Amino acid sequence: MTERDPSTHVVVGDDTDRGRYEAHIGDHLAGVLSYVDDADGNRVLQHTVVGDAFGGHGVGSELAKFAMRQATDAGHRIVPQCTFVQSWLQKHPEHQALVAHAYEG
Repeated sequence: MTERDPSTHVVVGDDTDRGRYEAHIGDHLAGVLSYVDDADGNRVLQHTVVGDAFGGHGVGSELAKFAMRQATDAGHRIVPQCTFVQSWLQKHPEHQALVAHAYEG
């Protein structure tokens, strides 16, 4: 059995008022992935920011995974504007079916 260090456990939630997914480690905001819904009902994943102190803890990946689960559960398609999410999707092709179209910006 592997024990998880509680100081690095990433918990992700959706702050719908701010249009962003938030990742917390302990009491600290570790990172965010901002989004907007476009006119077609697609969720545009705009930008991922991870605090310097939290790099290397998988925060960005947890945010991306959460965004994919949210899209699946809500029946949304995604538009990956964020370069981190674009790169993450290349490593996780099982989520490609959620992509509505490439970002054109």
